Amino acid sequence: MIEIRNIVKKYFIGEPNELTVLKGLNISIGEGEFVSIVGQSGSGKSTLMNILGALDRPTEGEYSLDEISLAGMTDNELSDIRNKKIGFVFQTFNLIPRTSALSNVELPMFYKGISKRRRTERAKELMALVEMDDRMDHMPNELSGGQKQRVAIARALANDPSIILADEPTGALDSKTGKLVMDIFLKINKQEGRTVILITHNEGLARQTQRIITLSDGEITNDRKNELEEELPSG
Repeated sequence: MIEIRNIVKKYFIGEPNELTVLKGLNISIGEGEFVSIVGQSGSGKSTLMNILGALDRPTEGEYSLDEISLAGMTDNELSDIRNKKIGFVFQTFNLIPRTSALSNVELPMFYKGISKRRRTERAKELMALVEMDDRMDHMPNELSGGQKQRVAIARALANDPSIILADEPTGALDSKTGKLVMDIFLKINKQEGRTVILITHNEGLARQTQRIITLSDGEITNDRKNELEEELPSG
């Protein structure tokens, strides 16, 4: 599904302060995997996330998604890839403040041209999936942090992406609420077979995923399978 080969990312190219953030990374991620990319601040994990999410382009190397190379694609073509194949979940939720939780989930489908009736049906299904169907009509300022993140996850699923890319999704949450959010990711990975890529500095969260890739100073220092002992969350 995801194949990156010799990915290098540099900033300030040709200048005295040229900075190489990613140093020749090679990663393959298969369909249905739950992978965490772990590293401290400055390790390059956010830069890697932006490349995996087709939000940024590598300076060197090759990135293929579903055996299609992203090299040379226009900005519009990359936008189309993002809309069809990748759902994003961010630490800061990024919900639209003056519209309901349900309408926030409907929004990506609106831009895809899906009918109002189908948008509403699909959004209600997703709100139920993340156990937020009793909060559909609430505004974001009426929701807790964990509830906002669950709405954000539902929104990320709206256009039926094969990949969910989550950037520090529990970073703004307490540990109990963070576990509830992780349970949702486990559910959509195991029950729906979606590929989930979790970007985190939290080793405890990483240990809940099937595979842990560790970055340090722009290089992969470890890439290992993780034997999970936890059961699929109920619900």
